[in-house]
Order: sequence, then structure tokens, then C-alpha cells
Amino acid sequence: MAHPLRHVVHQGPVLRAMGSLAVQALEQRFRGVGSTPCDLEKSIDVELPPRDAAMVADYIRWTGGDRQAWKGQVPHHLFAQWALGLTHELLCGAPYPLAKAVNAGCRMEINGPIPLGEPLQVRASLEGIDDDGRRAVIRQRFVTGTPSSPNALVARLDALVPLGGKREGEKRTARPTVPAAAREIGTKRLAANAGFEFACLTGDFNPLHWIAPYARAMGFGRTILHGFGTLALALETMNRVLWAGDVTRLQAVEVRFTRPVRLPGRFGVYVHDDGLFVGDAPGGPANLTGTFEARSGR
Repeated sequence: MAHPLRHVVHQGPVLRAMGSLAVQALEQRFRGVGSTPCDLEKSIDVELPPRDAAMVADYIRWTGGDRQAWKGQVPHHLFAQWALGLTHELLCGAPYPLAKAVNAGCRMEINGPIPLGEPLQVRASLEGIDDDGRRAVIRQRFVTGTPSSPNALVARLDALVPLGGKREGEKRTARPTVPAAAREIGTKRLAANAGFEFACLTGDFNPLHWIAPYARAMGFGRTILHGFGTLALALETMNRVLWAGDVTRLQAVEVRFTRPVRLPGRFGVYVHDDGLFVGDAPGGPANLTGTFEARSGR
């Protein structure tokens, strides 16, 4: 892959959104978090330029995907690259400390290809908020299509915002694990700069993913991989191993990001019935858990 920094020029919307979040965080620090409820009726319709072909090619290469299998298409799991650029506008004024938000999970329903070279037609909206006083899960919905392939992807992104400590007497929930009966379909070894490379390809430059001192100060010990990076690597492993490189077989996937992947590091990709898992070993802690649906083969 050519030096990933060359793709930063294509990440303006995400970088602007992150900058706006930083400004909002400063305002909330001095003025406090507002109390105006989110407008659940709010939606945003935008047309975005076609994705850069060289960026998409390097993204496919980074995920371990087959460029020939994706020829003329944008991988659906790249959706965060344009969705994250809309989140600040969608959530502007929300009564939560959004600078603390983390990606908790997502769902993708794949209805058709996303043709490379066509503008993206995106509708972003709020699907709901689950606020129990300790944390808020903000569910956002993104419908992406193009002129020749409308509604190609319906995706939900769950942002988790911590609000306070554990309630008195509340038991700690058990951490998710990879099922003991799960089958390993691949392993990934990631270099220390994997988070920086993924940031250049998607625009998500949260310092947790590429600045080691910051990650240590936040209690992670080392930098951590983006949740969407973990998901993309897992999905391309499924395409290659389960479906012989047929990228049209995946119909839907829903996952939770349950434990960070520290860099450098290694993880395995596992399946069990319709379950998808990322972790160290069967029976061990899971970094990602989820379910998937597949179309019948041709």
C-alpha cells in the first residue's frame, strides 16, 4: 500500500466533525452539558462525491480483501467513512458529552452494490436513544445508495456515551466470550501502525488508535484498533473462507464491539452457526460478537 497519508485529503468531512466535537467538548467543560432533548424526527439528506478509487483500493488491500472481487464497487463495510462525517450535524446540541462517545456496535443490511464512481445519496437519521442514567446508547440510521443502486445499504451505528458510575448493589455483567465450540476461520496479525493506517483510510483520527502515550494515559496500555477496522478484517475473512471470495453473499450482519484489540496484536476470526466472533481463542474473551445472514450461493 502506498503511504496512507496521501488519503487524508479525502477525509475532510470526518475531520471537520471531529473538530466540531472537540469544540463542543470545550464548551461543555466550561458551560456544562445542555438539557435540550434530541430531535428524534431529525434527518439529513445529502449527496456526497464518489469515493476516491485509489483510497478504496488501498482500503480493500488493508482489510485483506480481493480487489478483483470488489472491482467497480465500494465495500459496504467502509460506510463509517462517510457516516461519521454526518454524525455531528445529526447530533448537534444533544445533551450528552459526545467527546466521550465510543462505537458500541452496528448493523448492516445489504440490498445491492455500491458502484464505485457514482455519487453517494445518503439519508441520516436518529433511530432512538436508550438512556438509563449511567450511559446513553444513541442509535443512528444511514441509508446509502447511488443513482443506479438506491438503498444499497441500510446501516445502524450505535454510539455509547458513558454518563456515570455503577449503581449501588449492581452486579458486574460477565464479559462476552468466544463460544468453546466456535470454528476458527482465520487469524490476523496487526502491526503497531495499523490504527494509523486505518485512520488515514477512514478519517477517524481518535488518538486512542495511533498515539501511544495518549492511549496509555486513557488506561489502554497500548493503542487500540478501531472497531470498524476489526469488523472489516473479520468480514473479509468470511468472504474469503466461507464464500470463496464471493462478496455478494453477505446479506446482513449485526455486531457489538466488546473489547479493544490492542496494537500490535493478533486475533482470530470465529463462526458458530450464524454467530461471528473475534477473540484470542474459543472460550476466551471476545473483542467482537455478532450474528450474520447469508444469501444462497449462485
